[in-house]
Amino acid sequence: MSVEQLEGREDREPQPLLDFPLSRRGDVLPEECAWLREKAPVARVRTLTGDPAWLVSSYALARQVLEDERFSLKDTANAGVPRQYALTIPPEVVDNMGNINSAGLRNAVMKALNPRRKGLQDRLRATAGELIDRLVAEGGPADLRAGFADPFSAALHCQVLGVPFEDWRRLMSGLDVAFMTAREPFADSALNWYKDVGYFAERLGVQLALAPEERTGLLGRFAGLKESDPESAHLSDGMFATVAVSLFGAGAVSTSAFLTLAVLALLQRPELIGYLREHPERMGRAVDELLRWNLSVGDGLPRIALADVRVGDVLVKEGELVLVLLEGANFDPEAFEHPDELDLERESPNAHLAFGAGRHFCPASALGRAHAEIALEVLVERLPGLRLAVPAENLVWRTGFIKRLPERLPVAW
Repeated sequence: MSVEQLEGREDREPQPLLDFPLSRRGDVLPEECAWLREKAPVARVRTLTGDPAWLVSSYALARQVLEDERFSLKDTANAGVPRQYALTIPPEVVDNMGNINSAGLRNAVMKALNPRRKGLQDRLRATAGELIDRLVAEGGPADLRAGFADPFSAALHCQVLGVPFEDWRRLMSGLDVAFMTAREPFADSALNWYKDVGYFAERLGVQLALAPEERTGLLGRFAGLKESDPESAHLSDGMFATVAVSLFGAGAVSTSAFLTLAVLALLQRPELIGYLREHPERMGRAVDELLRWNLSVGDGLPRIALADVRVGDVLVKEGELVLVLLEGANFDPEAFEHPDELDLERESPNAHLAFGAGRHFCPASALGRAHAEIALEVLVERLPGLRLAVPAENLVWRTGFIKRLPERLPVAW
């Protein structure tokens, strides 16, 4: 819907102002964002399932919703509540960190997600170099998403979890189904989920068969808990596997989508690639700005109100769905000076919301940053002439998926 059409519907509240989600392109900020922030920072929208929701688009109100425990992520999976889209994973998986905390697995998970774990970053840097070697050997143009972003993201999570990198294609293909945003449930989403749970249960068995000193990754830690921790004795192999597949899914799809769109943003501003090559010590700050800039979360962050709560000028009623629009909050001029500029030296008193906020702040944020820094360091060092091999308007953007994502990212160098 154009801004002009929104202006014409402004007086029609509480009917939905627009259908949500917005544009599926991840390289252009949806034109509705600025209008929403200014005119309707808490706007009534209609979701993919036809349900009503409140769309929150300003930075201050987005932080309020994300930090207020009266807005629940777990309850978005309840039966009968308004939804963004049909569930394609089991309801109990939605609040994965809550499940981990309640099962007493948090310590093992947080250790596995530590980016400073001995040898992890060296192995990732070596993997990035090997992937670049393959691209160069095959010659350009090449698909940077299929040849680098996807396998590099999978490599990180295979290492963290303790499964063979050789299985990355099989694991990533399952995410194409698991994270579909469908209007109605479909039967084979469950088949897809339990196939992957079965895989991780088998890999847990492999870890259990190893001597303790030979075990690797989170599944290796789980094997130790299963054998020696009385508090974990009641946990089934299926529970351990569910935690592992959830972490792989959420982590690999997020890191790959972010990396793909970060590279695309740099390709559209080639001078920034030169800047990063000349100033590798500033990569951390650059990644933080690319996170703020990133448009990969196309469907908002969902919460269900557990009570009547006032958000701005709107009284959100108990049981209503609230969606936090990250591209609204992270481009809010009240929070970020000149937000429409990709400034790799940006200093801001406000933190971007790419990893969320409050109790559901992403526990793998440090790991995700390290992953992106290593990937971009290797890319700009090895391929200083990297460029987009097709016009940006010819990229094909995936529909019906939890992330904004180009199907291919053709590059040359």
